[in-house]
Amino acid sequence: MTNTNDGVGAAGPSAMVIGSGSVRIWGMSSAERLQRIFRRLGLEASQGASSLVAADARWVFDEALLRALAKRPKVILMDDEGVPAAVHAVGEAVARLEAGEDIATAAADYPRLTASELGDAYNSELRKREPPILRRLTQGDVRAVEKRLFQGSYKGVTDLVTKYVWPAPARVVTRWCALAGITPNQVTFASFLLVLAAFWMFWTGHFGWGLVAAWAMTFLDTVDGKLARVTLTSSKLGNVFDHGIDLIHPPFWWWAWLVGVQTGPHPLPSSNLILAVIVGGYVLQRMLEGVFLARFKVEMHAWRPFDSFFRLITARRNPNLLLLTPAALAGRPDIGLALVAAWTALSLLVHLIQVLQALAAPRGQVTSWLSR
Repeated sequence: MTNTNDGVGAAGPSAMVIGSGSVRIWGMSSAERLQRIFRRLGLEASQGASSLVAADARWVFDEALLRALAKRPKVILMDDEGVPAAVHAVGEAVARLEAGEDIATAAADYPRLTASELGDAYNSELRKREPPILRRLTQGDVRAVEKRLFQGSYKGVTDLVTKYVWPAPARVVTRWCALAGITPNQVTFASFLLVLAAFWMFWTGHFGWGLVAAWAMTFLDTVDGKLARVTLTSSKLGNVFDHGIDLIHPPFWWWAWLVGVQTGPHPLPSSNLILAVIVGGYVLQRMLEGVFLARFKVEMHAWRPFDSFFRLITARRNPNLLLLTPAALAGRPDIGLALVAAWTALSLLVHLIQVLQALAAPRGQVTSWLSR
């Protein structure tokens, strides 16, 4: 392993885990979790280094905290009770730590920062504002800490099903997967098989079973990302696979749904127009989101409170499934698809207005309301 990665620097410090860290969370010991974080940051254990990030495995750390600490030499990170939990030591303090002295003794003259002072509460990747976690870990606190880490892995701006329905059952399944050694990529592959199953059942007019497969897929789509984050096992390949599936499959589902409807008792008139509105609207919405991000360096749905609210219901996969499900249960899948087309057109109009409003805003004013 080299000392380069993840923005820490071309010649980053070495890493050291201190303390026992035997309590297990998400299927690994606290010490193993720290080692995974250090590997992800490109930090390696080595004796005699001039710069050293040492973290006590009796605490659970947010990865962002240790990334920030790796960029701040001669700083002690302490918990809310004022107890030193980690340090970025240099020079003589490194030798003292390697000789077995505790953080407070080895770096007694270093300034001390809390997690909120060292880390940024705004996570642009997950579009949320949440203080980074730094918590003492005991056996009695395992479930509470796991819950906190799971909450921290969740996106703050997403659709209403993912945000309000899936969290509780997803945490249970994510924990089971972590304990069973199931990898995020394996969960993603299972969700891909469900994508194909839903497509085939929609195509053949078996809308009920197709919806079962589709909703199961959306659930696993929640689980795989959370599993990757809480177990620190995300990879570039897995990320591309997961996001590629998410981006590509919805139009194929709606196409298959239309085929199934047209062979049933209630075929839709102007079916080609309906499909063009749904697929074209979806593609244009995603393009507008990409243009917004490229132009303003902020996610469209994280700009203002309204934009975050609209992400809950905009015409993406899960909100569309909420329109299709009751229609199918009522025996009118055709009406469900017509509603999806109308909602897609309206959502596209809202996206277009959002872009035009951003272009008309004063320079530098388009920033995430969650970061303020």
